[in-house]
Amino acid sequence: MERKRPGMPSGARMPHQGAPMGPPGPPYGGSPAVRPGLPSPVMEPSRKRPAPSQQVQQQQQQQQQQQQQQAVQNRARKKPVGFPGANEMPARQMDMREPQSDPTLGSNAKRRKMADKILPQRIRELVPESQAYMDLLAFERKLDQTIMRKRVDIQEALKRPMKQKRKLRLYISNTFNPARPDADDSDGSIASWELRVEGKLLDDPGKQKKKFSSFFKSLVIELDKDLYGPDNHLVEWHRTPTTQETDGFQVKRPGDVSVRCTLLLMLDYQPPQFKLDPRLARLLGIHTQTRSCIIQALWQYVKTNKLQDSHDKEYINCDKYFQQIFDCPRLKFSEIPQRLTNLLLPPDPIVINHVISVDPNDQKKTACYDIDVEVEDPLKSQMSSFLLSTANQQEIASLDNKIHETIESINQLKIQRDFMLSFSRDPKGYIQDWLKSQSRDLKLMTDVVGNPEEERRAAFYHEPWSQEAVSRYFYCKIQQRRQELEQALAVRNT
Repeated sequence: MERKRPGMPSGARMPHQGAPMGPPGPPYGGSPAVRPGLPSPVMEPSRKRPAPSQQVQQQQQQQQQQQQQQAVQNRARKKPVGFPGANEMPARQMDMREPQSDPTLGSNAKRRKMADKILPQRIRELVPESQAYMDLLAFERKLDQTIMRKRVDIQEALKRPMKQKRKLRLYISNTFNPARPDADDSDGSIASWELRVEGKLLDDPGKQKKKFSSFFKSLVIELDKDLYGPDNHLVEWHRTPTTQETDGFQVKRPGDVSVRCTLLLMLDYQPPQFKLDPRLARLLGIHTQTRSCIIQALWQYVKTNKLQDSHDKEYINCDKYFQQIFDCPRLKFSEIPQRLTNLLLPPDPIVINHVISVDPNDQKKTACYDIDVEVEDPLKSQMSSFLLSTANQQEIASLDNKIHETIESINQLKIQRDFMLSFSRDPKGYIQDWLKSQSRDLKLMTDVVGNPEEERRAAFYHEPWSQEAVSRYFYCKIQQRRQELEQALAVRNT
């Protein structure tokens, strides 16, 4: 038999205004509860709190509205409208709707991750052929790691000089112009010769041919001092920062006799190379090399002969050869670069002896010499272009986007399939669970206090705490009305 509360018609519903109903205890923000039949406690007039002004009440109302709006926004972010999370629903409940993205983030700002490409385990169980896709994904991961490691190796290799030894063929030729008595100008009436020094790289694959002068730091042609005097027997060319490169050198002098000359060619080493002191050269087996290679060879000699101090690794115990070269029994390895300054000399120039022949019957007026020079490795430019290349980046990004879209569509189809299967197994139970989840979402969306579904039934108001809740409700209403009256009286009195 259904119990009815006296003085309350059947099916009546209590309003939601005022303090929310709940377990016994003082209401949130209200006064302590007073049981019916007990006199209300009387407060001394001197201890009464003055009524808040209208401005303070408006500020409090604005703060409450802001807090409510913030709470609604937080709830909307935490849980999208639709089904609850997987831990709130039975396994048979699935969501059929499209996943909602955060409106604060643009579609272009969405970051794709490697995990988004992975197919779920349940899909792999349904489609065994999908294992081939997972194998390709693992291969792609290994390939990306290998490419990244190679890029780092290339970056490290580009920091070091990459040189390649090539042959520079040097051509030294001369022509003779005999004197002509009938010549009008002074140049034709005097016999003269002209010396030409030219060269080119053999089998040069580069598109941009290097100028001949770019291989040398200086060129000195020494003529016979007896013929041209001490002041006019040297022809010099030295590289300067503003030097324009040329394909060859020409020297023209008057004369009708063969001249012996010496060509001194100083190669332009990049990075600079040095000639070692004879004692150090014999010890290391190096004649001319860069400073870094010389220091590396010294360190290799120290390690091979175990000259490093066993107690203090910073010091080197010199053997008899080191003592002769550095003139000390013990030194720090950090001191070696400074001590090497006096042991490094400029490299030797290339010396070529040539005879400038003025005999018209001499057919061998051109001499050829092959010189070993160092040029930039063409692989270096290819490596640099590989690091700077972005030709395939857009294509790879578009393919990644297609993969992500395909995986999302597969997951969506899987959700729809599970929905249909769950509905086919137990249509009634599934619809009931679905309605419950929608009710929870609707309650969260509309920010409803309480449970309307339970409150519309009469049994809800026969709970043990309902009598005390009614008393609290009326007490809060009385207190609210009392504050309004006190505020009105205080305004009149002022």
